[in-house]
Amino acid sequence: MGQITVTLNTTSEEDTARAAARLAPLLRPGHVLLLEGGIGAGKTHFARSLIRTVLDTPEDIPSPTFTLVQSYDTRHGELWHADLYRLSHPDDVIELGLTEAFEDAICLVEWPDRLGDLAPDGALHLSFSVVGDSARTITMTGDREIWHDLLNEAGIEH
Repeated sequence: MGQITVTLNTTSEEDTARAAARLAPLLRPGHVLLLEGGIGAGKTHFARSLIRTVLDTPEDIPSPTFTLVQSYDTRHGELWHADLYRLSHPDDVIELGLTEAFEDAICLVEWPDRLGDLAPDGALHLSFSVVGDSARTITMTGDREIWHDLLNEAGIEH
């Protein structure tokens, strides 16, 4: 058991999009990605790129900053993209139905610190850091048993 940590250095928005596109086809309902980082760190760009990869029909991918949650039917099952920035209490997450979605859908959650104790144990944490105009460092940490093979298959080195 234990944790796995992988660090990706991207030099452009296209690099970040490619990383998301490599991971996207391997995700299944029950997989939760928690996207951490400051405003402008690349969380939403990564999420949009990932979602576009698994949609059968291209569509607009708005940021869920004001709607809190956007859901999509993908070829791998339902996908929820949540932005919890505006939430003030973890109980609000329950009202959104997000805790149930953690089990039944692929979930991408921005501002996961708002989850408090509701963050699922098996989630993959992605921490985004700005290192230049368009360069980012994305550090992925998760349960080795759940994420090792999936990250390997995605070609994400560790």
